[in-house]
Amino acid sequence: MSLTELLESARACRACEGLLPHGCRPVLRGSPTARLLIVGQAPGARVHATGIPWNDPSGNRLRQWLAMDREAFYDESRIGVLPMGLCYPGTSPKGGDHPPRPECAPLWHPPLRAALTGVRLTLLIGQYAQAWYLGTRRKPTMTETVAAWREYGPEFLPLPHPSWRNTAWLKKNPWFEEELVPVLRRRVAEALDG
Repeated sequence: MSLTELLESARACRACEGLLPHGCRPVLRGSPTARLLIVGQAPGARVHATGIPWNDPSGNRLRQWLAMDREAFYDESRIGVLPMGLCYPGTSPKGGDHPPRPECAPLWHPPLRAALTGVRLTLLIGQYAQAWYLGTRRKPTMTETVAAWREYGPEFLPLPHPSWRNTAWLKKNPWFEEELVPVLRRRVAEALDG
C-alpha cells in the first residue's frame, strides 16, 4: 500500500468506534518528502474539533521550542505528525486526557512509519511515544529518558510533552530549555534543510 493509501485508510479508521466518548476522528499528516516526524500522545479536544494537529496551547509551546511559525510547522511536505493514538481519547476523571487507545499504535505505526521513507529525525514527545519507539532502551522515567537524549540519536530525540501540565516539570528541569532546546532547534533545521 502506498503512503497516500495508508493515510486514507488511517483517516477512515473506526477500530475504536464505540470506545471513544467523542467518536473517531483520526488526526495525522505525512508525505513522502517529510524529513521530520513528530510522534506525540493523542489529539486533544481542540485538535479533535478542528482536525488540525497541535492546534492548541501545547502546539504553541512546541512551536516555540522549535522556533518555528505555524506556516513552517504545517508544511506537510516537510513535517509529518503521527500520534500514538490517532483519535482524541477523552478526558480522564483525574484531569488531563486518557492515554492513547492501545489498539492504535500496533495497527498504524509500523506501516505508516515504514512508508515515511524520507524521515531523518523523529521527535518522541512524551512517555507513550518514547515507550513505543525506544522500548527497552528508554530509562525508568520520562525525565531520565529526555536527559539521555544523546543515546537515541541521530534517529530519535525524546522530549517532554509541551502541555501546560508540564510547566512545573520545566521549572524543575531548567536544563531542558537551556541545553536541549538549542540542540533540538539545530537538529530539526539539519533534518529539514540537510
